[in-house]
Amino acid sequence: MHHPFTPLASVPVDVARARVHEEGWQSWSPSGAYALGEKPHRPANDNWATVCYRPGRTVPSGAFQGEGLLALDPGDGTPVRLWAATDPCRAVPSIRLEVHGDRAEVSADGPVRELTGPDVQSVLAEWADGLGVAPPRPAPTVWCSWYEYFTGVTEDDVHENLRAMDTLDLPVDVVQIDDGYQSALGDWLTLSGRFRSRAGIADAIRARGRRAGIWTAPFLVAPDSEPATAHPDWLVRDAEGAPVHAGHNWGHDLYALDTTHPDAAAYLTHVFATLRSEGYDYFKVDFLYAGALDGVRHSGADPLTAYRAGVALIRDAIGPDAYLLGCGAPVLPSIGLFDAMRVSPDTAPHRRPEADDFSQPGQDAAEFTGRARQWQHGRLWINDPDCLMARPAVETRERWAAHVEATGGLMASSDRLLSLDAWGVATTRRLLTRGAR
Repeated sequence: MHHPFTPLASVPVDVARARVHEEGWQSWSPSGAYALGEKPHRPANDNWATVCYRPGRTVPSGAFQGEGLLALDPGDGTPVRLWAATDPCRAVPSIRLEVHGDRAEVSADGPVRELTGPDVQSVLAEWADGLGVAPPRPAPTVWCSWYEYFTGVTEDDVHENLRAMDTLDLPVDVVQIDDGYQSALGDWLTLSGRFRSRAGIADAIRARGRRAGIWTAPFLVAPDSEPATAHPDWLVRDAEGAPVHAGHNWGHDLYALDTTHPDAAAYLTHVFATLRSEGYDYFKVDFLYAGALDGVRHSGADPLTAYRAGVALIRDAIGPDAYLLGCGAPVLPSIGLFDAMRVSPDTAPHRRPEADDFSQPGQDAAEFTGRARQWQHGRLWINDPDCLMARPAVETRERWAAHVEATGGLMASSDRLLSLDAWGVATTRRLLTRGAR
């Protein structure tokens, strides 16, 4: 249920110089500061509104809106003002700013508190410091299969890159297999035809002195997967009893797993306990927005309570020593749950995102939001700016590498290592060495 917006403040502004910071709902939601005359980034279509923004929340034309956080630099020399959720893990109000003449009218649909500071990043950092989150553990360095092989990755591709790490003397701690090893979303323990043995490849990685990592999208279910076909009662439902639509991707519609259903919870625990027992101790959990979608759940839990309990269930199954990286995750409701967090949309071998929608893959979009969320790094988690791509085919690879390096966050290479030229090898080695410190 959405509450009405109530006024919070009426602030005089220098219309030419004022800036507004919008905090997006999840990892991929555009976040950043705008001049009052700029048009903030909004979804280009309804599917992206579900998959990459805050579903069910629309913003009036000409308004700014942050999900749980909104900051205003009035531009007249007075302090920056931040309106922030009072209990960000349980309730994330939408905070709206509309300009009328030379005043900014701020309102919210739930409880917020106000802080002031000298600039946008420092007042956001001060708010984060006040949450009492334990300092995050350092991140391992990573090689990830995604940005070279995408869903076509094979077991042989992983072996080739494992050998190349030795040949090129790259300080990679974790070799992380991304999307493509599994038969379907939801069938995490059934292999695609491109992989022979999940435990076998983990053994091979560890035999070379590296750690094994693996990708899942634990709260998503494909319609043709075993959970959806054999256990339809495991799905989050709408008020009419139909499965909640979690967006469209991979060429089909998606459903959301109801982790409050005891059998679904037991299944998810079994999946992660199995992966952990096979030797995987680095887990990238993706598309987590699905765990916080509005809908009817078995226990009657509200979406954010169910989401946090679902992530806690994964953490319990993998144990406290395993490394947990969130992605596509509702940002504020994830506080205290993860070692590292993706803080931007996906990068890509190209700069501009599709349809100029800044939730979509592209270096411009990843840099815009990644920079604006730098205040989270080292306070809420280790920031993941997304992977380094240093191969010659990558557009503006020097600029992208500079962004990844400047964040000081999680360092992950995602090239076919044998495709790197001298610059690519040297840059990859330098960033991984820096990340390994």
